[in-house]
Formats: sequence, C-alpha cells, structure tokens
Amino acid sequence: MRHFVCSLLLLFATLWTAPAAAAVTISFHSFNGSVVGGRYPHTFVVLEGTLENGQSVNANFGFTARRVSPAILRGPVEHAITTEQQKYVRSTNRHFTVPLTQAQYGEILAEVARWRDAPGKFYDLDTRNCIHFVGRLAQIAGLKVSYPEDMLRRPKMWLNHIAALNPRLGAARIP
Repeated sequence: MRHFVCSLLLLFATLWTAPAAAAVTISFHSFNGSVVGGRYPHTFVVLEGTLENGQSVNANFGFTARRVSPAILRGPVEHAITTEQQKYVRSTNRHFTVPLTQAQYGEILAEVARWRDAPGKFYDLDTRNCIHFVGRLAQIAGLKVSYPEDMLRRPKMWLNHIAALNPRLGAARIP
C-alpha cells in the first residue's frame, strides 16, 4: 500500500510540473487599402501564444512585392516577407483565429521561410500574391481554401470567402 501511495504521489507531482501544451493561434487579417494612406489592400497572418517549451510567440507575416512600381502589372517581380507594427495590426480587420498544433506552427514557419527565400522574382499579382501566401498558411492550419479569380486583388472579400468555406470557424462576414 505504501508503494502505491508513493507511486501515486510521484505521478501527481510529475503531472503537476509537466509543461503546458502549446497554445499558439494564427489570426487572419485584411487591410482595406487607402490611396490617401499609400497602402494597397493586403492580407497577412498574426501568430500569438506560447510554445510547449514556454517560449512566447508574437509574430506576423505578409507577402508583397519588394518595390511597388508599374512592373507589378507586367509579371513577376522581386518579393519580400513583411512584418507589421502593432499599430498597423490593430487598424486591420481580424477575420478569424485558428488554434495550431506545435507541428503546424513549425510547418508555418518553414513555409514562411520558403516564400522568403524563393530565388528570383517570386511575387506575381495574379498567381502568387499576399492572398496566395495567406491561403497556403490557411491550408497548413487545416482550412479549406480556394482562389476565385474575382477575389485575387480583394483580400477582405477573399477572407470572407474563406470563412464561408469553413463554417466551423463561426466567423462573421466583415462588411
């Protein structure tokens, strides 16, 4: 009996000090764009939470052309992964948030690196823009994704479409 009680206490102590499971989320944002503000419509993701090892996560990633010029309209141009200041993030539309597993989080970081490190001119307004980047990350997070042609330059409309494709999100349409 004594060994049973000791074993039970040891098991309880082990469970009590075990690290918490990962609690990282990915949120999907859009920005409406403003000619006055000099920013075009855009979509990006925000990663927040805590990893299993206790490390805090607070990052965001978007995909864009390295330089805005008329060349964007003619085909592929140099690309960049961007991160936004918190002030900007707060001014955007948060469409929905999805919890990630530790494996999904790692896969998302690897995908961000693949897009960042792609050789040559990788940004294309019609085939590889911010919507395609965020769509790939959404797929890793387990969401159904499609790219209707009439939405490829309309991030808010596209994220509303993704929310409708994934009713389990319970996301309200953003007008």
